[in-house]
Amino acid sequence: MPAEVRVLVHQAAYDDEQLAAVRAAYHQVSKRMAQVPGMLGNELLRSPADPTALVVVSRWSGMAAFRAWEEGATHKDDTAPLRPYRDTRLAVPFGIYEVDAAY
Repeated sequence: MPAEVRVLVHQAAYDDEQLAAVRAAYHQVSKRMAQVPGMLGNELLRSPADPTALVVVSRWSGMAAFRAWEEGATHKDDTAPLRPYRDTRLAVPFGIYEVDAAY
């Protein structure tokens, strides 16, 4: 059985207006992504230590499902609303992880 995959994409919001825009974009993207095969769900997280730092964590059934979507024709359109809020403070604003262990 393939391991589930988590994809973390770091976002940034520097004021209340940007935070509202990130939240709106997150909901728009989530509605688009809800029907993507292999997508199990996602969350928008905000750091209590740095309120400007946010991360979208998506859960996938496996690497094959994630890669099929990522390499597909709709990937860039699906995520376009969040792209302006990518956290440019980070050299690499995303990470892809296979679940190695879980309880």
